Amino acid sequence: MQASEGDRLLVHGRVVGQHDKVAEIIEVLGGDGGPPFRVRFEDGHEAIVSPGPDCEVRHATATA
Repeated sequence: MQASEGDRLLVHGRVVGQHDKVAEIIEVLGGDGGPPFRVRFEDGHEAIVSPGPDCEVRHATATA
């Protein structure tokens, strides 16, 4: 899993009724864009995340 600062991390809910969580990747701590990532969730809290199979990276689009 590769990411850059500014990308979004989507964490899918793992049980029925649990909503997906979206976080902005604010720092890439691993080598070559790999995990772990420091992220900021929509509610403002920050965490260091090593994403599992229930996560996906949504790359930020470059503006021209």
